[in-house]
Amino acid sequence: MARFADALNEQIAYEFGASQQYVAIAVHYDGQTLPQLAAHFYRQALEERNHAMMMVQYLLDSGGQVVTPAVAAPEVEFPDNVAPVVLALDQEKRVTAQIQQLALTAREEGDLVGEQFMHWFLQEQREEVSSMSGLLDVVTRSRDSIVHVEEFLARESGGESPLEAGAPPAAGGAL
Repeated sequence: MARFADALNEQIAYEFGASQQYVAIAVHYDGQTLPQLAAHFYRQALEERNHAMMMVQYLLDSGGQVVTPAVAAPEVEFPDNVAPVVLALDQEKRVTAQIQQLALTAREEGDLVGEQFMHWFLQEQREEVSSMSGLLDVVTRSRDSIVHVEEFLARESGGESPLEAGAPPAAGGAL
């Protein structure tokens, strides 16, 4: 269980780093008066932060040590309006691989509770990669008229993901 707890602490840093990267992307779009894109990435930032806090709560509940991590500075300059979404999709794919490895680490240690905890995150990552891939398609097609992306997001933004209803508890509650 020690390897899984150590790896989960490392993942907490990645989740907080992803949150900061999404804030930087949101600020990029906010600075261009693209409120739908900005809001989308501000929501993504909050979601990643909450994922980190779910992992914190899991470690607290299981008696593990929680290490409050430092995170690397996010990328803040982008050559165009497609690059931030490319970065976001790459980040989601990287996180998916990290989550898969966490589930395997728990399995290898015989930590069935830890493995089960990671199953929600595996489903969440599938949805995140799919969603970000779709957004990249729209942004790429609309690179010369980014207002079309704004219209797309305004139409598509609706309710919470059904996965959120079954999400693990987050330390401090979902703030």
